[in-house]
Amino acid sequence: MVVGTLKIAFRLHDNRSLKGKRKVVKSIVGKVKSRFNVSISEVGSNDMWEKIELGVSAVGNDRRHIDSSLNHVLNYIDSLYLASIVDTRLEIFNV
Repeated sequence: MVVGTLKIAFRLHDNRSLKGKRKVVKSIVGKVKSRFNVSISEVGSNDMWEKIELGVSAVGNDRRHIDSSLNHVLNYIDSLYLASIVDTRLEIFNV
């Protein structure tokens, strides 16, 4: 079994409230869930209105497929232009 995890940190520039942040998070999570077969959730910086941290995970039996899937998710999120990506961390490991 191959497990892939992707942690993405975003910066919100034109946002001034947690309500605005939640709207962006909900939009990203909903769009990714409807388009890709991955798990996605907010994993950090819950009380900071200018920063978002999302975690994405995928499980399969082929390392290249998991790597490709997570990279497609990252490219898709970047193409939404809802927030600036400031950091990413991709890890793939065999269990």
